[in-house]
Amino acid sequence: VQLQACGGGLVQPGGSLRLSCTASGSIWSINGMGWYRQAPGKERELVASITSGGATNYAHSVKGRFTISRDAAKNTVHLEMNNLKPEDTAVYYCNGNFYLYGSSESDDYFGQGTQVTVSS
Repeated sequence: VQLQACGGGLVQPGGSLRLSCTASGSIWSINGMGWYRQAPGKERELVASITSGGATNYAHSVKGRFTISRDAAKNTVHLEMNNLKPEDTAVYYCNGNFYLYGSSESDDYFGQGTQVTVSS
């Protein structure tokens, strides 16, 4: 399984970025996908997630600013980030919970991460 993310970069406070992540490999079914982030010296935290049914969940710190969406046909999840703040600076990791072909249990997978830096 591979989770390929793109869209990170440097943006000024108040700016916007859009992250995208596509899952590939022997995936039979997707329970959900999402984004985590880890800032220097801090633990990894959930930013947003979306289930196969479309239910979304957001960290309190990003509610109203970030929007997660998915393209089920392409195994892709997007994170639209608006009104970015310096405290949003972190490495963002794509996450997915998948059933693989031949497996009776689902498991969590993470991509390699993409850097988001919010600075003037």
